[in-house]
Amino acid sequence: MICGNSFSQTELVHVSNPVYDYLKRMQLKHVIPEYNSSAAPLSRKKISAYLLIIKSNENILNSVDKKILDDLMVEFEYDMYGSVKSQSSLIKRNGFENIFNDRKEKHLYFYSDSGNTFYSNLNLTFSQRGSSGDSLGKNSITLGQIGLDLRGTLFNAVAYSLNLNRGAILSGDSADISFASETDNNLKGNYSFSKDMKNFNSFEGYLRYQTGSEWMSLMFGRSKFISGFGYADKLFLSQYSYPFDFGRIEINYKALSYSFTYGSIQGDSAEIYPKVTGVPLSSKNIATHSLNINFSDMFKMGLWESVIISQQPFSFTYLNPVSFLTSADLGTGDEQTTKNNSLLGIEFEVIPVKNFSFQSSLLIDDLTFGTLGKNDSLNENKFAWQFGAYWTTPLNADLIFEYTHLDPFVYSHRSNKSTYTNKSVPLGHSLPPNSDEIAAQFKYRFSNRLGFNFKYRFQRSGEGILLDSAGNLIANFGGDINFGLGDAYLRSNGFLDGKRINRNILSAEIYWEPVNQFVLECKLENETVTDVERNISKSDFYFFANLKMSF
Repeated sequence: MICGNSFSQTELVHVSNPVYDYLKRMQLKHVIPEYNSSAAPLSRKKISAYLLIIKSNENILNSVDKKILDDLMVEFEYDMYGSVKSQSSLIKRNGFENIFNDRKEKHLYFYSDSGNTFYSNLNLTFSQRGSSGDSLGKNSITLGQIGLDLRGTLFNAVAYSLNLNRGAILSGDSADISFASETDNNLKGNYSFSKDMKNFNSFEGYLRYQTGSEWMSLMFGRSKFISGFGYADKLFLSQYSYPFDFGRIEINYKALSYSFTYGSIQGDSAEIYPKVTGVPLSSKNIATHSLNINFSDMFKMGLWESVIISQQPFSFTYLNPVSFLTSADLGTGDEQTTKNNSLLGIEFEVIPVKNFSFQSSLLIDDLTFGTLGKNDSLNENKFAWQFGAYWTTPLNADLIFEYTHLDPFVYSHRSNKSTYTNKSVPLGHSLPPNSDEIAAQFKYRFSNRLGFNFKYRFQRSGEGILLDSAGNLIANFGGDINFGLGDAYLRSNGFLDGKRINRNILSAEIYWEPVNQFVLECKLENETVTDVERNISKSDFYFFANLKMSF
């Protein structure tokens, strides 16, 4: 049972906040077994309620987890206790004296009373990135970014948040910019980064109303949210996707949690070869339903569906929060029944014993029962599935194993307009269609402020197209998320048909926060891509180092 408190705020905690990893570990340790990691972000009110439960059970935590809890109690102090003793404002008298105070949460300015709060923070980021290798080549780029965070709650019910960022390319040429874009989805989805070549901008913001008991919330804005139990990456809505604008309603009742989202995403149909030219899309929208059910502390289930709507600015057909989106799409009467892209999903998580969980997810991109199990030249049955295991050990280490399989053409679409992407970035799993992946991840916490993350991924893919002498498409092997044309009638596609590619990807990350809100992140990654048929391999190495400051 989660109990709130009168001090809690209704703003959401961004999906990138490390608190979610901490809550997941506490779930597996049976401290907060009711926690469901399939949906994020969560409100500060809900997270502070979890932290209060953890605080009441801190005697069973190890020393590192206790220190992490101490840090979180500073960050969420007002939400948990209504106190601001550990908060510091730089523009108040003697404010700069606390800028390097390790037990203070620094703000540019903050205000709070019985029903209203306001917090502002100045964020500075410096990033150095480089690469070498056969495909990426030798690159070096330096980025600087300044941001302003404004957030708060009005009348204990209405949350507001605005995150503004202005970045500059301090050094690097067009090739360096291309490298940075291809290795970072946040830059790839930011069109101003590649077009301006000097400066880039981004923002996230929203207005959110929430009832006092949290049974309902209504939100409009731009933000990132996730859906799915996946531990390394998620099938339904990934943590690596790009934020988009949306309206969202959430309803919670006991063990049930429901959400409906209608949003606007961006993208052009791709130009793949001379006979298929790219077409700018006047509109591209997404509608999603999600229902999470906590049957018990040990067993949780989720149901999910989504439809991508292209070239149709707005339709009440998809705005009904109590509907079956696939049926609504098929019932529009449109002669082109394949114009939009409908997807369904079901997932389960089981915690059979303390410290261990298992998840399984199934995504259905297309399903025709009449051709199920048959030689289907229409390629009408397309599935993706995933299963994973998560083990958190008493020795400050986590182990994750996950297998993911994507049939040919999963996430893509034959109209070449309704792909499951936003600004060319996948909304779902980052794996290409017609691929599978084995991912293994090791996380270790040396202390509450120093962590290490190692990940290994082995991927197999089938990709490419075939053209006749006149340049006509005669085969598409379904390995490009941005090009689904040719899935029907040309041939029955088998898994991994086409040009066989293997990838071995090794990455190592270090996170160090020597002083509260001063963070150094470093990442090294090596990717070896092998053309299996020709037995040719290409290897690339890249790194980045980020220094982040917030006050």
